[in-house]
Amino acid sequence: MNRICFIIILLLAFKAGAQTSALKVSDSLYAVGEYAKAIDKLQELETKTEKVYLQLAKSHAANRQAEMALEYYKKVLSGSPNRVLTALDYGRLLVDTGKWEKADSLFKVLTKTYPENANFKFQQALIKEKLKDSLAMHYFMQTIALDKTHQGALYKLAKNKLKHHQYTMAEHFSKTGLEVNPNNPSLLSILAQTYSSLKLYKKAIPPYESLIELGENSEFIYSKLGFAYYQVGDYRKAIDHFKNALELEDRNSSTHYTLGKLYALTGDLENSETHLLMAILIKKQPVDAEYLSLGLTYKMQENHKDALEYFIKALQENPDNERALYERAVAADNYMADDKTVINYYQAYFDKYESIGNDGMVYRAKTRISDLKQKIHLAGN
Repeated sequence: MNRICFIIILLLAFKAGAQTSALKVSDSLYAVGEYAKAIDKLQELETKTEKVYLQLAKSHAANRQAEMALEYYKKVLSGSPNRVLTALDYGRLLVDTGKWEKADSLFKVLTKTYPENANFKFQQALIKEKLKDSLAMHYFMQTIALDKTHQGALYKLAKNKLKHHQYTMAEHFSKTGLEVNPNNPSLLSILAQTYSSLKLYKKAIPPYESLIELGENSEFIYSKLGFAYYQVGDYRKAIDHFKNALELEDRNSSTHYTLGKLYALTGDLENSETHLLMAILIKKQPVDAEYLSLGLTYKMQENHKDALEYFIKALQENPDNERALYERAVAADNYMADDKTVINYYQAYFDKYESIGNDGMVYRAKTRISDLKQKIHLAGN
């Protein structure tokens, strides 16, 4: 009898050792990304313990076999419903696979069982958001009530406030999170965009710069930072950042257009012309603003012939562009010898904008019409 017991114990010990060995090999395969091989190793075991099922669930999830992973998680939880971390992994996988109703039910139970757990409340908030539940933001607020520094919840709240133009609260939630984690790119982005929306460009620059230092060098960030420098009058830095934006997306007509204006402001009229022409070539929508800017660049070069050509093109794109209508007359005045035609251009502007136009341009047009008529009269005498 004692001999039989000894043999049974020996066999059990051998099986336990074999399972432990298989689990170790599986863990090693999992660690190096060999998920399919890890699964095969675990499946070789005749007797599968809870630990084996859990490792199978994780391996299937990592191998993008979500349905199999969910089944193994369910097996583990049916035997041990109090495994909190397993329940959390199961819930997240339900969310990832779009099973939001099931995930919602699971996290509802978890938040009831563990009411002080901020992460469970946050997961519930994310599910509510996916379900387009109007209470989602309420759940994010409950999350920060449990953990006032919860980065994910603070980001969601800050983003929501920015979207709804509640800039004071967007700034508050962003800065609250950044006090704990100054390098959170999501919160830095919201804070920078909030300051840009408020036209507080000097305050917007540091968070944009921080994002670039963190490697968040997207076209969007470079363009936003470039525009901030543009607004504070640092045209050289603005140009540098817009050029960086072009390196990432060289078919953006808006970037070329802004660079064209910036180069004109720095006196580099050749580059101004190049980028404004690129903006026109790329843009498929009405390009009267680009034609106007290009005309103004030629005007600064005292190339009145080309300036006139592009002011006319601007008006062909948009006959209601007041500045283009006025500048057409000025360019004609500087280029054409036919004073009567020039008067007609000024008169066309004056007739259309006498009561609604820019006071300075209306006054100058009226004065120039008078001067040219007097010139023609004197020449006739």
